Amino acid sequence: MESPSMDTIYQAISALYDNPNGNEKEKASTWLGDVQKSIHSWKVADQLLQQKKDVQSCFFAAQTMRSKVQHNLSELPQEAVVSLRDSLVAHLEGITPDTSPPILTQLSLALADLALQMLTWQNCVSDLIKLFSNKNYFVLLEILTVLPQEIDSSSLKLGENRREEIKSELRANSQDVTFFLKECINSNPNSHIALKIIKCMTSWIQVKAISIQEVPQNAVIGFSLQVLQDHTSINMLHDAASDCICAILHCLENNSNNTEVEQLLFDNVSKLETSYHMVVAHEEEEKAANYARVFTELAETFLGKIILSTANGSAHFAMRALELVLMCVGHHDYEVAKITFNLWYRLSEEVYERDYQPLTDAFKPHIERLIEALARHCQCEPDLMQLPEEDEFFDFRMKVMELIKDVVFIVSSSCVFRQMFATLQADLSWEQTEAALFIMQAVAKNILPEEYEYVPKVVEAILSMPENSHPAVRKTCILLLGELCDWIERHPECLEASLQHLIRALHDQKLANAAAVALQSICQACRSHAAPHASTLLQAARLADELELPLHTSSTLMRALAAAIGRLPHDQLTVAMREATALQLGGLRALLAGGKELRKGTSADPVLWLDRLAALFRDVDVLPAAGAPPTAPPAHSAHPAVPAFRDAWPVVNDVMNKYVSDGRVMERACRCVRFMVRGCGRPAAALLPALAAALPQLYAARAHSCVLYLCAVLCDALDAPDARPALARLLHAVLPRALALLDAPAALRDNPDTVDDLFRLCVRYLQRNPSALVEGDTLGPVLQCAVAACALDHSDANCSLMKFLQDLTRLAASTRTDDQHLKGLVSAALMQYGETLTYALLEASVLHLHSYMLSEVADVLLEMLQWQKSRGVDWLQSALRRLPRAPPAATEHQCWQFHQYAMRAEKCKEMTRLLRDFARLYR
Repeated sequence: MESPSMDTIYQAISALYDNPNGNEKEKASTWLGDVQKSIHSWKVADQLLQQKKDVQSCFFAAQTMRSKVQHNLSELPQEAVVSLRDSLVAHLEGITPDTSPPILTQLSLALADLALQMLTWQNCVSDLIKLFSNKNYFVLLEILTVLPQEIDSSSLKLGENRREEIKSELRANSQDVTFFLKECINSNPNSHIALKIIKCMTSWIQVKAISIQEVPQNAVIGFSLQVLQDHTSINMLHDAASDCICAILHCLENNSNNTEVEQLLFDNVSKLETSYHMVVAHEEEEKAANYARVFTELAETFLGKIILSTANGSAHFAMRALELVLMCVGHHDYEVAKITFNLWYRLSEEVYERDYQPLTDAFKPHIERLIEALARHCQCEPDLMQLPEEDEFFDFRMKVMELIKDVVFIVSSSCVFRQMFATLQADLSWEQTEAALFIMQAVAKNILPEEYEYVPKVVEAILSMPENSHPAVRKTCILLLGELCDWIERHPECLEASLQHLIRALHDQKLANAAAVALQSICQACRSHAAPHASTLLQAARLADELELPLHTSSTLMRALAAAIGRLPHDQLTVAMREATALQLGGLRALLAGGKELRKGTSADPVLWLDRLAALFRDVDVLPAAGAPPTAPPAHSAHPAVPAFRDAWPVVNDVMNKYVSDGRVMERACRCVRFMVRGCGRPAAALLPALAAALPQLYAARAHSCVLYLCAVLCDALDAPDARPALARLLHAVLPRALALLDAPAALRDNPDTVDDLFRLCVRYLQRNPSALVEGDTLGPVLQCAVAACALDHSDANCSLMKFLQDLTRLAASTRTDDQHLKGLVSAALMQYGETLTYALLEASVLHLHSYMLSEVADVLLEMLQWQKSRGVDWLQSALRRLPRAPPAATEHQCWQFHQYAMRAEKCKEMTRLLRDFARLYR
């Protein structure tokens, strides 16, 4: 783009901010975005800032300057960077107290980002303090706030060496900054400036630039505590002070040798209890949440020491922090209670790992009070007619359930169940009753099957509950009954009544899904006892369409039916499966025969029927036939569900052909066939010829990655000597199309699912039928694709790719005598690509992949370097030489050090840590 005139720039900015026409705004935004990306934007932004025509143009210029410095600094020659610095300083020197705050922030960020990237600017922090401390102190406050925040910005990619250099410089200047902030506090009682001062100190604390030893003398930390002591402080100042104290407490957790500072901070934070009660009295929820954050951080800071002292039989002074947190859990707003959850998870983990009964007993009172308070928070609003779903309160209740399941071992599930049952004996409102039942639901799975005192009464009460009871109470009772499935398995006399109760509940739209979930849980836990009731469940399944059950509800019901069918005698099982399957096939045939338009979630949606079919085969867990030898492989006897599979496959295949262009239907159809194959096991090999003929045709028509996934399932589930030729032909039929698809420009990035499923397919063949992949000319193109795909930062795709490379290297290193031929072929291929692959793995680790993905890469690198020790030395050395040398990058010494440690690594954890630390030098 050519350099635009300033008049055009001003017109576009005016259109963006002032034009009421939406289309004109969008056009202006797009054009200005293009200007920002161009090389001319440096000059345009500088001129706009110099001319200071209006707020909008100055903000656009400041934002442009920040964006260019952050993302495009390499566009400028080195001498221009110095001029840019001087220009930004000049613009900031011209800032007045009346300047719009966003403009100040953007320009400060631009200068901070420049200082961090400008390696030639030595002592930049000291220079900035000298430049602005005697002129615009509010500008300096903004710069000193954003500079530490930008150090770990992923956009800047400073590299660990530069980050450490800057952090050292921050620490060297921390006393000057502390003094400057103290002077600002003393000379500016203004709350706006006070807010900036606290935020600035918080930034420095968060990057550990402030020494813990200096906390007692730190005026800003003292001021923050004063703000929190005063319950009338303005909210923004209160928020900032809370952030500051939380930051210093977090630092204190990692500095365990500061007893005096610990006691000082603990005492001062504990004194905030009175202020908390005041804000509760004045119904100031935001401030109450701030105190909850501070008290929770206090407890987490001292948690390790509290646990250690308690385990040794003595009480730590910080034990009171748990009381302060429980006080916050008791706040009427559940959002305040939620802030504390991480502490209870950490406490639970520490107590569980130590497995020391006196320690567990010491925290029983706290957990009992926690659960009691959570039960109150889980109460619905009295005017609700049904339980909330998919809203914030629903999410909170789910989080409560997860937390209670995690901590309940401290007090025992039976104790909680008994406590909640006792509360139900009183005359309670419906919402109190429902909340107690909800807590019982959370612990029901852990109740011992031998329990005879309370559970029978609870089950009896649920089964005899009148239909005019509150719908929310009925729904929770149904879910509680499902959670008691293991108890019901040991007390089968309750089973028939429970099933009938749940089947009746299917007729109520508000209860249907809960009833289906409970039916599934009970039938899976009581398979043998549920089998005689299979016909009743089949009758319920017939009602799914009549009742217009939603897709997920009807699929859950099918899983319950399948669990019961799976324990029928084989001849009855075959009949029942074919009957249940026929119900779904009827719906699919109607769609194939008619010209109905596909409507999601209705009977005109093939996915409805496919998901039900998948559910049936997913849960039909079949025992060996009576009289079959226990060691007989599954393939030696017919599977009673295979006839139903035979019935279903032609119809499902027709559906796939009709909807081959619809990715959603194809994905669900492949999933359906997957569960059919998995459910029947090797006896399903009878259908392999038909499957192996159909899938390549479908993949040729439209390259859905789910077809590759299904091919992998066939290889894994149906592999046997007589099936291998057909499986080999299947691989060779789909592989060329997949590799061709991924060979196009940007294809790897645009088709991560294909990468995932392709290498999952290759893994299965390596495990089950390696000769199909390794012999011939198949492996070379697959390895070429693997090398190119190493840099793809997609979690699932990367995981499958690394698993393939790891298994391939293991095959090359195999010492088994029956593997020698394949070993030779794999070794030759890996030798050919060894150097290229090593570089691809290392480059991907340092430049492309997320840190959490590096453990899989470490597995592969470790396997390769251990397989070829001598060549691995050269491969790794060559890879290190090819990495970028310009900052951010590792130094020569750091490369040498990585090489030494990597060649000596013996465990994946070592190699993962090495890769993560090394990658940080480039990020």
